[in-house]
Amino acid sequence: MNDLGIPEAYAETVADGILFVVAFVAVIVVGRVIVLPLVDRLLDRRGLDRHAKVPLKKLVNFAVYFAALGVAFAFAGFGNILTALATIGAAATLAIGFAMQDVIANFVAGIFIFTDKPFRIGDWIEWDGNSGVVEDISLRVSRVRTFDNELLTVPNSQLTDGVIKNPVAKDKLRLQFLFGIGYGDDIDEATDIILEEARAHEDILADPEPSVRLTELGDSSVGLKSRVWIADPSRSDFVKTRGEYVQAVKERFDDAGIDIPYPNRELSGTLDVSEEVVTPADD
Repeated sequence: MNDLGIPEAYAETVADGILFVVAFVAVIVVGRVIVLPLVDRLLDRRGLDRHAKVPLKKLVNFAVYFAALGVAFAFAGFGNILTALATIGAAATLAIGFAMQDVIANFVAGIFIFTDKPFRIGDWIEWDGNSGVVEDISLRVSRVRTFDNELLTVPNSQLTDGVIKNPVAKDKLRLQFLFGIGYGDDIDEATDIILEEARAHEDILADPEPSVRLTELGDSSVGLKSRVWIADPSRSDFVKTRGEYVQAVKERFDDAGIDIPYPNRELSGTLDVSEEVVTPADD
């Protein structure tokens, strides 16, 4: 340092500063060249999409910079500063942890969503009386667009603490519909019509094959429950297929004279009417 013209009083400080910068840059380079590509390959093996990978890679990048800072302080001999920073950081972490319990809970829930994959972007999900198509998943919240085109921003903890229904998680979805016929109608004929219309619909699978079961004897109707399957389900496929299928069965019922009764009630009893005697007013 003296050969470089740096005064002896500052030589040690400058040397420590150079060591700090060298160590910091070295760790950053190692992180970018080795750690980040390795993490990227691990995430690819997990099958995560780009949206899931971006926040996780940001988290790893932050960890690399934090590690570089710590290693640089230690390598430069700034142990006292590092200890002080660690103490301050621990106290700050504790205070922030108490103040941000909900945020941390949502963050952890977001990690579970990425790892467990109860749903993906584009899936139709239902929870706590709500339903919609998942448009975005982040580490804190998920965004779901309802079928009325409303955007719901849902904390991730709400989607991991309760029951989530994902009708499109598998490659097949079963549809059920209860057809009611009159007590005087032919059950076998109605069953044949329901099955024939299911087999005739191009979006209803032949395997598993459609089925019909008599499931209830109501006050005014006999209930025949139809069970059919569709492939590659989505909300639009579900609504469209069910609507077309039910309409086709209703039209066949009308042609065959099979009645779809509606509830009716009979009122019985007596009504007493008493005559009121009206006396003429005195003039």
